[in-house]
Amino acid sequence: MAFQSFRGLVAWQKSMELSVVVYTVTAGFPNTEQFGLMSQMRRAVVSVPSNLAEGQERGKHDDFRRFVYMARGSLHEFETQIGLSERLEFLNKEEANPLIE
Repeated sequence: MAFQSFRGLVAWQKSMELSVVVYTVTAGFPNTEQFGLMSQMRRAVVSVPSNLAEGQERGKHDDFRRFVYMARGSLHEFETQIGLSERLEFLNKEEANPLIE
């Protein structure tokens, strides 16, 4: 694997964009969710670019792979939280679908 800055990773760039969107969308959640689902979703989505950056900067293929798996796990966690947000009617389908895509 040729070493490049984590900022050059398309997955890192897209996950940074997703993080910004999630912060914007969750700002509309009820205040009672500030330390609940809102916080969980934000932490899950922020961990994606964070793990990609850390794994890339370690410079070893095996380390990077491990951190990619952690990032993928956070995405699945986030997708579950989107589903719960829909069921609780904090998000509608029009808001949730683009987050999943």
